[in-house]
Amino acid sequence: MAKAIMIQGAGSNVGKSMIVAGIARAARRRGLSVAPFKPQNMSNNAAVTVDGGEIGRAQALQARAAGLAPHTDMNPVLLKPESETGAQVVVQGKRLTTVKARDYAALKPQLMTPVLQSFRRLAAAHDLIVVEGAGSPAEVNLRAGDIANMGFAVAAGVPVVLVGDIDRGGVIAQLVGTHAVLDARDRSMIHGFAVNKFRGDVSLFAGGMDEIARHTNWASLGVLPWFQDAWRLPPEDVMDLRARKGGACKIAVPRLPRIANFDDLDPLTAEPGISIEIVEPGRPLPRDADLVLIPGSKSTIADLAAFRAAGWDIDLAAHIRAGGHVLGICGGYQMLGREIADPDGLEGAPDRVAGLGHLDVVTVLAPEKRLALTEARHTGSGQAVSGYEIHLGRTEGPDCARAWLTVGNRGEGAASPDGQVRGTYLHGLFAADGFRRAYLAELGAETADAGYEAGVEAALDALADHIEAHLDLDRLLGLAAEV
Repeated sequence: MAKAIMIQGAGSNVGKSMIVAGIARAARRRGLSVAPFKPQNMSNNAAVTVDGGEIGRAQALQARAAGLAPHTDMNPVLLKPESETGAQVVVQGKRLTTVKARDYAALKPQLMTPVLQSFRRLAAAHDLIVVEGAGSPAEVNLRAGDIANMGFAVAAGVPVVLVGDIDRGGVIAQLVGTHAVLDARDRSMIHGFAVNKFRGDVSLFAGGMDEIARHTNWASLGVLPWFQDAWRLPPEDVMDLRARKGGACKIAVPRLPRIANFDDLDPLTAEPGISIEIVEPGRPLPRDADLVLIPGSKSTIADLAAFRAAGWDIDLAAHIRAGGHVLGICGGYQMLGREIADPDGLEGAPDRVAGLGHLDVVTVLAPEKRLALTEARHTGSGQAVSGYEIHLGRTEGPDCARAWLTVGNRGEGAASPDGQVRGTYLHGLFAADGFRRAYLAELGAETADAGYEAGVEAALDALADHIEAHLDLDRLLGLAAEV
């Protein structure tokens, strides 16, 4: 029978996702069959699974740490924000509906059944399930109908380890305060605590750990120092999207309000010859950029309007006139065309808007979402590319005749006659070392010899070493209960 342990946070972004990945890799190295699980996630950075659905990118990384292919059971409820107040609800990999935030509470009780179904399927197939919470259980105003934290832990009978973030300050209050606001039943589910993101001499916080244990009577499982290789692992949260100073070749990335699937940048940030500049609204696209990369978007038409409101359409035209290169991926590809039509009102009211006009293509959004793991080949270099497609709509037009990728017998993407502007629906293509080097060589960039995927594996092993060295992993795994 499988055992399970749940990692919850005393706040958002305390490092739960990375800790779960590290525990999964460490448990796998100990010979356990381990699987990650997150009942509910909120992210526009999704991964396509082997069973044809989508889950949060963090769960895909955790699956990799566990030596598994990503599966929809690992994240049965995924919320994908489409506006400030509404989100698409994906259940067991498939879109269920779109709801306003105020209406989601009424929907949550219906979602516990598929959450528990997915959890039990994983438990039937593995020795250990490492569960990740969402946000914080201290948000007791959201406790009714909860499926993400204590609601799930109580329903499934899974013990909890609570993690605090010392880097943001007040970690004693984070942990002791959570103990104080939880009701007795929820409080009884927490059996241990840990502190993450410590900088400096860990021994200096020994007294702090004693104070937390004294006030809560929870087992002290250790203090995790700041993990220096964290930047090498794909981030899920858009707030973790950062510029990276590297070599002379500059890639500018406009930060769209509803940016999605920005993992396309991960292999580029790992290249020492590349500098990534994340351009915030209110700042122009840099004139010295070699490439402007327009990323994916959860709401293409709204983000196109934001692109124009920032004045980036003018900057982009000047960049192209100066001989600069442009790459649009998924939503960015759609924006580069002549027109985007949304006849069914999938992104709001039915609409038809002019695109940026740098590719002679037209996109028509349609209700059927394409979710596919895709193998392709770069027509210029012949290099193989692996990636995934996750989009609404179809893009057609004269520039598609200059497709620069091939998928089976069909072309993928489009290019302008001079080749300066290109677009594709294929996410993840830069993870292919040969293609990435060939593409960057066109920009005059120097590339490293190290492989990207090998670097991720090395970082996961280093993370597992970090967990083993600084957490009492034996005690933590001993807290896991049969489910």
